[in-house]
Amino acid sequence: MSFHTTPYYFRKEHKLFRQTFRDFLEKEVRPHIDRWEKEGRIPREVYEKFGAMGFFGMTFPEEYGGMDGDVWYNVIFDEEIARMNSGGFGASIGAHPLLALNHVNAAGNERLKQQYLLPGIRGEKIGCLAITEPGGGSDVQSIRTSAIKKDDHYLVNGSKTFITNGVFSDFLVVVVKTDPKEKAKGISLLIVDRDSEGLSATALDKLGWRASDTGEIAFDDVKVPLENLLGREAQGFFYVMQHFVSERLSMANGGVAASSYALELTLKYINEREAFGKKLNRFQVLRHRIAQIAAEIEMNRQFVYSLYYRYNQGEYLVKEASMAKLLGTQLADKVMTECLQMFGGYGYMESFPMARMFRDARLGQIGGGTSEIMCEIISKIMIEGQRYQQLKE
Repeated sequence: MSFHTTPYYFRKEHKLFRQTFRDFLEKEVRPHIDRWEKEGRIPREVYEKFGAMGFFGMTFPEEYGGMDGDVWYNVIFDEEIARMNSGGFGASIGAHPLLALNHVNAAGNERLKQQYLLPGIRGEKIGCLAITEPGGGSDVQSIRTSAIKKDDHYLVNGSKTFITNGVFSDFLVVVVKTDPKEKAKGISLLIVDRDSEGLSATALDKLGWRASDTGEIAFDDVKVPLENLLGREAQGFFYVMQHFVSERLSMANGGVAASSYALELTLKYINEREAFGKKLNRFQVLRHRIAQIAAEIEMNRQFVYSLYYRYNQGEYLVKEASMAKLLGTQLADKVMTECLQMFGGYGYMESFPMARMFRDARLGQIGGGTSEIMCEIISKIMIEGQRYQQLKE
């Protein structure tokens, strides 16, 4: 039984896409998830299959191989990926279009789009976004990785960490300081090719999201051509900020979708399992927990959907996206704990689904801006009257 609802936000073509995508995932992904979890990476041919089916280009322009669709395709993408029960797979396969390709599409010139966006949509080149550094997490303004002009190139030095697709990607969208004396106004975006001399990466061993390659990256006098600048110099902070809205909505939606799938699996389990001579679904304490979880999932889902509707209309939803990310990821953490408990001892076994879901959900309140950062953004807007303006090219 599924608690997923498809209200008036989804048209017929969206529902057809959902079924096509779900069938694809069941055939090409689910049988291999356990192996990818052990290997710590997603094989390149998987990206190529996604690209061949057009799944990376749903919202990108047709001239680069996309389908120019609306945000509801991304919503469906996140929801169906969550059913694969691998936060690592979802992170790697989602970070490529949502984080890397989005920046190339939004700020790249025609040459960069031809060189990175077009093959990226095809799944022939894999990208990542490198922001976080070992010395700081969510404070983007304080990054230290420098990119100093020298002749016809930038010379990049510094390090990044916790970067999804940080080891096996083909190119990196890197947030750098082109003016180390400045904070936000000194930040720019560069595209750096993986095979650049002086660039090295080390895979990190994680508690969860184990199917994704997460890396620490070092830049040692890496030469990057001046023409690999994304957008305008010193505008990188503002490019990053405006894309945080879509990232946080995606994480909120992913948290709700994972919670919904966990509830679906738990309902199946308690409908089949017996104790003390009766099905678990007859015990009032479990029935009431199910009711509570279902209500919270549906409330969060409708909030997220309403924000996607407004986002699709062009609204810039910094406060609301932060709220959704805060609550959606907290919900996932809570639901996984409750559902694992209802599986009893089997919930703690790796051969059952809840152990992985329990581990993977924990990162939701850390990645993409911690829950504490979300609260700080919301409080700045509500208490101090902070205004966040969308960047206009």
